[in-house]
Amino acid sequence: MKKMMKRANEFVVKQAIKARLAVSNNKGEGYIDTAVKILIAVVLGALLLAGLYALFGDVVMPTLVQRIRNMFNYAG
Repeated sequence: MKKMMKRANEFVVKQAIKARLAVSNNKGEGYIDTAVKILIAVVLGALLLAGLYALFGDVVMPTLVQRIRNMFNYAG
């Protein structure tokens, strides 16, 4: 019976030490840090896509349409 009590006591002490180490461990990321990083990535991605859309809509597409019309304009 004493062996069982000693093993149970050792188990509880080991678990307490593991719990103390887990609680005092401050490395790693928190949920808020990850959420902020994701939010920044989404905002930057949206800005990049908006800039590309504006560039293609105003600069690239009209030039491309004009070049295609010139390419297939056999009369002129």
